[in-house]
Amino acid sequence: MRNISRRAVQFITAIGINSYFIGFIEGTIYRGGLKNICFPGLNCSSCPGAWGSCPLALLQTGIAGTARPQFTFFIFGFLVMMGIIGGRLACGWFCPFGLLQELIYKIPLPKLAWKPEFRRLECLKYVVLVVFVILLPLLGLGTTAFCQYICPVEVLEAYFPLMVVKPSIMATLGFLFRWKLVLLIGIILLAIVIFKPFCRFLCPLGAIYSLFNPISLYRYEVDDNQCIECTICQAECKLDIPVHEEPNHRECMRCNECLGCPTGALGVKHYGKKTSRGLES
Repeated sequence: MRNISRRAVQFITAIGINSYFIGFIEGTIYRGGLKNICFPGLNCSSCPGAWGSCPLALLQTGIAGTARPQFTFFIFGFLVMMGIIGGRLACGWFCPFGLLQELIYKIPLPKLAWKPEFRRLECLKYVVLVVFVILLPLLGLGTTAFCQYICPVEVLEAYFPLMVVKPSIMATLGFLFRWKLVLLIGIILLAIVIFKPFCRFLCPLGAIYSLFNPISLYRYEVDDNQCIECTICQAECKLDIPVHEEPNHRECMRCNECLGCPTGALGVKHYGKKTSRGLES
C-alpha cells in the first residue's frame, strides 16, 4: 500500500507539473507568471509542458548574478526549506526523472550486485554541485553550466518533444546536444541494472537535499530496545542502506520501503513526534 500511494504521487506530480498541453501541440514553452515558481524535483524549465521552473536552473542564474537578488534569496530559501522539511523526500516522491529511472529498473533483467566500494561514486554529485552549479556560474563561465553541459533531463523533456513538433530544429543541434544524448542513453542503460543511477551519482539537487537528511523534520527513527538487527530493512532498501544503523543516511530518498519492520522498531518521525511504526505507516 505504501508503494502504491507513492507511485500515485509520482505520476500525478509528473503529469501535473507538465500539463501545459498547448506547448506540446504547438512546440512552444510556457512563459507566464508560474515560471517564477520552482518545483522541488528535477524538471526542465524548457519542457513544452512545464508550468514552473527547475530549481537548479533558477539557482544557477541567481549565482551567476543574472537574477534579482531578492529572487536569488527566495531560491536559496526554497531549497533550504524543502531540505529541512523532508531531506531527500522530494527525490523519492516528486521527481519525474527519478520516477522514470524507477520504472526502467523494473525491466526484468539481471541487476548489478551492489558493492560497498560503489559508495565512493555517490560523492560525484557533490563535485557536480560545486563545479557546475556553483563555481562555473559564479566565475561567469556558464550562467546555467549544469543545464548546458550535463543535464540529460533537458534532452528528454525539452529537445525530444520539440523535435517531434518542429523537426527543423534538429539541424541546429550541436555537440552539446549529442554529448547529453549519449549521457542520457548511458543513464537509461545503467538504470536497468542499478537503481536510480543519476539520482545517486550525478544529481546536484539530490546532493543539496541530502545534506539535510540527518536533521530534516520528516525522518526515520529506530527503537534500539526493539531492534533485533535482522537487517530486513536493509534488504528492502534498493540503495542498500543499513537503515537500522543509519536511518537517516544521506542517500535515503524516503521511499518508505524499509518500514515493514517485523518488530516495529523502525518508524517515521516528523515534526518532532513519532507517528507511525513499522507496518502501520
